[in-house]
Amino acid sequence: MRSVGDVTARLVTVARERFRRGGVPALGWTLRLTAAATAAYVTAHALFPDTKPLLAPLTALLVVQLTPVSLLASGADRVLSVVIGVSVAALFATVVDLTWWSLAIMIAVSILIGQLMRIGANLIEVPISAMLVLGVGSLAADAAAWERFSETLVGAAVGVASNLLFPPKIGAVDAGRAIEGLGNDLADLLDRAGERLADEDATGTDLRETALAWLDDARRLTHGIPEVGTALLRAEESRRLNLRAAGTVDPGPGLRHGLEALEHSAVAIRSMFRSIVDTTEAFEDSASSVGPELRAAVALALHEFAGALRAFARLVGADARPGRTQVSDVEQARDAVLELGEARARITDFLLVDDDPVRAELNFALLATIKRLLAELDLDERARRQRLARQPALLRSVRRRSVPPPTHRP
Repeated sequence: MRSVGDVTARLVTVARERFRRGGVPALGWTLRLTAAATAAYVTAHALFPDTKPLLAPLTALLVVQLTPVSLLASGADRVLSVVIGVSVAALFATVVDLTWWSLAIMIAVSILIGQLMRIGANLIEVPISAMLVLGVGSLAADAAAWERFSETLVGAAVGVASNLLFPPKIGAVDAGRAIEGLGNDLADLLDRAGERLADEDATGTDLRETALAWLDDARRLTHGIPEVGTALLRAEESRRLNLRAAGTVDPGPGLRHGLEALEHSAVAIRSMFRSIVDTTEAFEDSASSVGPELRAAVALALHEFAGALRAFARLVGADARPGRTQVSDVEQARDAVLELGEARARITDFLLVDDDPVRAELNFALLATIKRLLAELDLDERARRQRLARQPALLRSVRRRSVPPPTHRP
């Protein structure tokens, strides 16, 4: 049992590691938010000296988004949502008093109008603006509406300006880390499966239950791929209208290829585990059995799958960090992919000497997985796609037009 000192030391180590990886970006993000909100308040107070324009810094905090592109869209939508909200509130304030039923009608009308205007993520700002303005009473509704609208304009303008003048970081590193994590998770699952298959004490029933657990883990990993894709989309968008991206190499094509390769590989691995579950069930219903030689070959193949995926994921993650890709990373990935060819040769030999249909199904599933991994983790194809994606659009168009059309012989 761990002592209190060991637990405390472990927590301190984890906190230090988290701060080392994300502390500096988090501190910079905090300073950017604070500076934008403070600048918005100072600007609004200078324009409206007799008020306390807290709405301006609030709007600036809400408007400052991850990327300049989303910032511009968010700022425009937020101003539109406030205009709709204060207009609805001013209209209601001149007609009815604030009661529970008038509040309900105003909220419903505000949301419906916001949906018709397709405001999107800032839809909730419409009823919020209406309620804040209506809360001051009918006599001061016009003044409150004008002040809220003016402060919102100031806050949105300051937020947009702060992101354009002090652009946020490019999210390529986060996307690369997410893609590398996906590859490592797949590799860890394959390593666990290989270790279990290599265990001579594992019975057929245990293997079937364990294989079902592997299939569930593979499903969970494939279901989490959209989150990795979202991180990649944010990274690609973070370069648009971002001054930090000027003059830097775009890692987007390499990251996009890496995610697609791992996604297709994950689907193939999931299908392989489905076949393993089916074959383990068939072994119990027939006289077939997995001999120690075949189990060792399958376990070795799974470890080689894991090594190839881990090396490829490490290469993709290094590409997201400019100047971090090493020749050794490329060579390790290439060697790991070459080992897949050796695994294919071994599994093919088993098919030639063994005519058992149940074991043949397992071998064919392994061969199909190897074929898919070899196609997806092809480093030469990856380099070609990266070069093509980084060429100017005009040059790509000229090259496509320069290729002669195919000739059809009679």
